[in-house]
Amino acid sequence: MDAEQLKKLVIDSLEEIKGRDIVTLDVREMSGVTDFMVVCSGTSNRHVKSLANNVWVEVKKRGIVPLGIEGENTGDWVLVDFGDVVVHVMLPEARLFYDLERLWQVPVLGTDES
Repeated sequence: MDAEQLKKLVIDSLEEIKGRDIVTLDVREMSGVTDFMVVCSGTSNRHVKSLANNVWVEVKKRGIVPLGIEGENTGDWVLVDFGDVVVHVMLPEARLFYDLERLWQVPVLGTDES
């Protein structure tokens, strides 16, 4: 599965259980570590954990195992690293504080981007 297909699968998995404000950051020109970052908000710690878990489960069904998962214990910000795609699921307060979209200063792509 290439990075574009993986990005779409991640977005679909987040949308499936009502992830909020999903954006994709194309960082290929800025990072040698990953191609895309997908940022999403959840409504509670439990929702953040569920969103990250759903992404993990759906991608694993396609035979891809994450390189790492961080933040599952607290649920304020869960990061799931698939190499070419890194997923950040955050509470709105954490997302506002860390402001990844501004930090990376790249155009935000809509969720219907494939």
